[in-house]
Amino acid sequence: MHERITLVSYAGGGNVRKKMICSDKAPAPVGPYSQAVRAGEFLFVSGQIPMSAQSGEIVTGSFDRQVRTVLDNITVIIQDAGFTLDNVVKVTIFLADMDRFAELNAIYDEYFGEARPARSCVEVSRLPKGVPLEIEAIAMTHRRETR
Repeated sequence: MHERITLVSYAGGGNVRKKMICSDKAPAPVGPYSQAVRAGEFLFVSGQIPMSAQSGEIVTGSFDRQVRTVLDNITVIIQDAGFTLDNVVKVTIFLADMDRFAELNAIYDEYFGEARPARSCVEVSRLPKGVPLEIEAIAMTHRRETR
């Protein structure tokens, strides 16, 4: 994992440490953004698409395989940042076809089980690289970050 730390000032005065997270186990970003950013007790995971971490290519084939690839990528990013899926408090899912909602839910439940973060799922007309879904997540820990 690579990380870059910066201090970000906020309106109320003071600073919060902002760490840009880059896991070698997940696909590299395809644009000018970080895989995830940790700010205080929160981890913001950028939208992940079904992309192979090894090849950087879009995973094709079944929708099941594509969903699992996305959730596996989110899992390794979260773990490399020191969190678990149990720490996830909010998930946003973008689907190109809402008819896939039930199939998505069955796979999603295998990953999150009873942890069940808050969630939004919206149908969109188009996603990067023509993929059928993109998922982003926010995780939170109650532990205070140490330097």
